[in-house]
Amino acid sequence: MTNEKATTAGKKIDVRLPRRTLLRLPGLAAISLYLLVLAGVIIIGVVGGTRGPYYPPIFLIFAALFIAASAGLLLLFRWAWALTLAAVFLLVVYNLWIFSSLHQGAALVQALLNLVFFLYLVRPEVREKLR
Repeated sequence: MTNEKATTAGKKIDVRLPRRTLLRLPGLAAISLYLLVLAGVIIIGVVGGTRGPYYPPIFLIFAALFIAASAGLLLLFRWAWALTLAAVFLLVVYNLWIFSSLHQGAALVQALLNLVFFLYLVRPEVREKLR
């Protein structure tokens, strides 16, 4: 921030750079980190082979989309917000389906976490900061 004073017609005006918008929205940084972790889990699942969770190589498309959405969300792009919103909503639906069919408690926890992220992303304060 600069504290330089500008003069206009004899009046001093305090010229300051606005604070970075991302610092006012720490949830976006957390959601971006979450998307990077999901992308890493997918990549490890594809490369891991038969050990651990195995994912087909087509899932690398999801990893690339999660990484792109994470980077774009940090830069406050509207397309990245829409991509993240769709991903989080689909993860909520998928995890609720896993919980209802297989009765796995971990799926319910992950669905609730994704629901919190979804509700954070649809707030008007978040949407008005996007470009």
